[in-house]
Amino acid sequence: MNVGGEGLLAPARSAADLSPLEWKFSQVFGERTAGEEVQEVDIISAIEFDRTGDHLATGDRGGRVVLFERTDTKDHGGHRRDLERMDYSISRHPEFRYKTEFQSHEPEFDYLKSLEIEEKINKIRWCQTANGALFLLSTNDKTIKFWKIQEKKVKKVCEMNVDASKSVENGAVGSLSASSKPSLANGVCKERPISSPSNDNSIPSGGLPSLHLPVVTSHETSLMARCRRVYAHAHDYHINSISNNSDGETFISADDLRINLWNLEISNQSFNIVDVKPTNMEDLTEVITSAEFHPTHCNMLAYSSSRGSIRLIDLRQSALCDTHSKLFEEREVPGSRSFFTEIIASISDIKFAKNGRQILSRDYMTLKLWDINMDSGPVATFQVHEYLRPKLCDLYENDSIFDKFECCLSGDGHRVATGSYSNQFRVFGCSEGSTEATTLEASKNPMRRQVQTPSRPSRSLGNLPRVLRRGADNSGADANGNSFDFTTKLLHLAWHPTENSLACAASNSLYMYYA
Repeated sequence: MNVGGEGLLAPARSAADLSPLEWKFSQVFGERTAGEEVQEVDIISAIEFDRTGDHLATGDRGGRVVLFERTDTKDHGGHRRDLERMDYSISRHPEFRYKTEFQSHEPEFDYLKSLEIEEKINKIRWCQTANGALFLLSTNDKTIKFWKIQEKKVKKVCEMNVDASKSVENGAVGSLSASSKPSLANGVCKERPISSPSNDNSIPSGGLPSLHLPVVTSHETSLMARCRRVYAHAHDYHINSISNNSDGETFISADDLRINLWNLEISNQSFNIVDVKPTNMEDLTEVITSAEFHPTHCNMLAYSSSRGSIRLIDLRQSALCDTHSKLFEEREVPGSRSFFTEIIASISDIKFAKNGRQILSRDYMTLKLWDINMDSGPVATFQVHEYLRPKLCDLYENDSIFDKFECCLSGDGHRVATGSYSNQFRVFGCSEGSTEATTLEASKNPMRRQVQTPSRPSRSLGNLPRVLRRGADNSGADANGNSFDFTTKLLHLAWHPTENSLACAASNSLYMYYA
C-alpha cells in the first residue's frame, strides 16, 4: 500500500530547518502559586488544537472542557489575517484568551457491573465547523458526547405597555377598556386612540394616551455549549481513543479490545471494525492502546498495541478488519529480554504526520518515527528515558512505569515532541542531518534546563535509510544531572498545526510556548 506524501529524510533541508529552535514562554493559564494545593478535579487530562490552530480545548479530571481562542491573528478591525501567505518561519507571539467552559461529563455508576465511571475527560477531538459554530467530541471511560458551541444573542423584552411611574401618578391602574386595545387591519398592527370616557368602566381622564406592542431587542451575545448527541453503551472496557475521519461524517472509538466506527448523525448504532478479544480471555496477549484515522485517506486507520506493534488497516478489505494491511514492529535484540521488556514496549500514543506518510509512536523509553511504506523498522528512534533504565524496579514499584505519555509532530513534519518527568518535555529534529534534541521545562523559563545532546547514529540497515538515535543520556538523573520528581509529569501536549507553537499541560496549568 503506497500513500503519497513527502519522503522522510530524503529532501535537503534549509539551515533554519536543521538548527535547534529557541523556545520562548508565551502564556500560562491556571498558574499555581508557591505551596498551593492542586485539586484532583483540576488536573488537565486532554489537550487539542483545532485544524486552524485558532482554538484550543482542554479537558480535566473534573469532566470540564475549557476553550481558548487565539486573538493575535485578528487586525484592529476584528478581521482575521490571511496566515496562509505569511511565512512559516516568521516568529510571532501567539496569544490566546479564555473563551468559555462547560461541564461535559458527570460521574456515573454502572449498577449492573457495580462500577464507578469517573467524569475525567480522556480525549478531545475537534470536528468541522459550520455556520460559525464550533463542534467537538469529548469522551470519558464509557461515553462519547458531541458538542456544539455557538454564540447566541440574548433577547430582552423592552418598551412595555405600562409605565409604572406614570400609571401610579395618573391613577391609571385599573383594567384597560376594549377600545384601547390595538387592532389588526390587513395584517398591520394599528393603535387606536383612546376615546373619551363614556361609562364607568372606561379609563379615567389623564390615563394612558395610547397602547403599543412590546419590542424584543438583542443586547448582547453569549457562548452556549449544547450537547447534540450522546454515544453510549458501546464499550465494555475503558475508551482510550477517539479519532475523526477525513470524510467529516464518521469517527472511531477504541477501548482495550475493540474499535467501533460511528456516524456523527447516528448515536444509537455503531459498527465493530476491530475485535481482538480471544474466545478464552486466558489467551489474551495484547490490548489496543491507541487508534487514529489517516489524515487524508478515509479508508485507512492505524492502531497500536501493548506489545509495541502498530497495525495499519484498510476498511475496504472487509467489514471486520481482524487482518491488517501492514504491521510495524521493531525486532527484539537477542539476549536483551527482561521482566520489564513487554511493559516498556507498550505504545501509549500514536500520531499521523500531517502529510499521512509517517506515524509517530511513544513508548515508555523512546519516540519512534515510522514510514508507512517501510515496515522493516522505524526510520528514527529518539531516546527519551534511557537514563531511567537502571531504575525500572523502582518505577515498577511506584507504578510510574505505567504512565502514558503523549506525543506530537510539528505541522511541517520537521520536529517531534513528547513529555517527561519534573514537568519537562523534549523536542527532537527529525530532518536528515538535524541533531536537535532539546530538553525544556514547563515554566516561565523553559530553557532553564535546556541541553543539547549530539546525535548518535546507529548502524545502517542494508540499503534502508539509517536509523537515527538522538538524545540518548545515560546519566543517573536528567540531562543536567538533576534528580527527577516522578510525582510531576507532563503527559499531555499539542503542537500548533501551522506554526512552531506548543501547548503543554503541567498538572492544572496550561503553558504556551513559541519558537
